[in-house]
Amino acid sequence: MLVLAFDTATPAVTAALHDGEQVLAEHTTIDARRHGELLAPAIELVLGEARVTLREVTAVVAGSGPGPYTGLRVGLMTAQGLATTLGVPAYGVCSLDAVAYAGGRTEPFIAATDARRKEVFWARYSDLRTRVDGPFVDRPADVPTEGLPVVGAGAQLYPDLLGDGAGAPPYPYAGALAALAAERLAKGVALDPPRPIYLRRPDAVVPGAPKKVTA
Repeated sequence: MLVLAFDTATPAVTAALHDGEQVLAEHTTIDARRHGELLAPAIELVLGEARVTLREVTAVVAGSGPGPYTGLRVGLMTAQGLATTLGVPAYGVCSLDAVAYAGGRTEPFIAATDARRKEVFWARYSDLRTRVDGPFVDRPADVPTEGLPVVGAGAQLYPDLLGDGAGAPPYPYAGALAALAAERLAKGVALDPPRPIYLRRPDAVVPGAPKKVTA
């Protein structure tokens, strides 16, 4: 097994390789505006660090969000293109699942990331591996925490409402994404196809018909 995983659902453009036992290489750049420019170099870096070729990859995994349309599109289209070229399967894993998995918690909690517009993407977990509700998008004050700890960048942005987000990385780093996917694949758990989790309509819209100009 050699899983190539990457995520572009947040400002973290992140890629990693996992051999079924451990993360072989991981690279992350925090830049919310250059997903398209940074992903391919990140993939090249982890392949070089692990001293493997792209042809040795047996599965491609992309974070499927939720996240902004533009960022998600970069990662998921890359996953589909690489999988087609290599003749290997491509999968999508909820990006919040990677945040939850990296936190290592064994008790119920909530993972949250920044959704912009003063909102957060969030989901509820019974432990690091098990999502029981969500994902959703809400204003921080409307997240029904019910006293549960909240981890991730979404919480860090609104500490007065959601806590400080401690106990897990702020972003869905690819090392955790790859490890979770490899674990599920080894157990025979069916993974989802690489399809985006959109909780909002895209900001971009088709322009309407031009207005008539009268003299």
